[in-house]
Amino acid sequence: MWAPAAVCGALALLLGLPFAGGTTPGSVDAAAAAAVAHLSPGVVRVLLLPTEPFVVLALGLLAVALCLRAGRRLEAALALGAPLLAILLTGWLLKPLYDRWKNGTLVYPSGHTVSLVAVLTVLVLVTRRVIVVVLAAVALLAAAAGLVGMGYHYLTDVAGGTLFAVAVVLATWPVPRRAPAPSGG
Repeated sequence: MWAPAAVCGALALLLGLPFAGGTTPGSVDAAAAAAVAHLSPGVVRVLLLPTEPFVVLALGLLAVALCLRAGRRLEAALALGAPLLAILLTGWLLKPLYDRWKNGTLVYPSGHTVSLVAVLTVLVLVTRRVIVVVLAAVALLAAAAGLVGMGYHYLTDVAGGTLFAVAVVLATWPVPRRAPAPSGG
C-alpha cells in the first residue's frame, strides 16, 4: 500500500503550498463557502456531527473490536495507532509548518478531517465492504460541508486533511496476505 500512500501524502503536501503562511481563501475555497452559505446554522451543526470526538472515538473502538473479534491483534493496535499518529503529525508538524490561519487558528490540514478520515480509512480496510466505503464518503461530504459552512476550515484544508489521513493509515497498514494455494502434489 506504499504507492497509494505516497501519492496521497505528496498531494497533501503539495496542496497546502500555495496557501502556506496565508489567511486568504483560494478560488475553490471561496466557491465552496458560497455553495454552503445558504445552509442554516442548525443544518451545519448536524453536518459536523461526524467530526465530533465521541463519534470518531466510537468508530475507532468499533474498528478495534472488529479486529479483535477476527483475531487480528496487529490490526487492532494499528486501528488505534494509525489515526493517533495522523492526528499528532497534523497538530505538531504540518499545521505549524504550513502556518495557514483562519479565525486565529491554524487550519491546514484540517485536524477535524484527519481524525475522521483516519478512522474511516481504518474501518474500510478492516471491513472491506462497499457499504462502509459509501457511508464513509457520505460522512466525509457532510463533514466537509459542515466545516466549511461553520467557517472552521477552507475546502482545501479538508482536502489536505483527507489526503494526509489516508496516506498515514495506508503507510502503516499491513499488506493483506493471500492464503497459500493448496499443494497439487
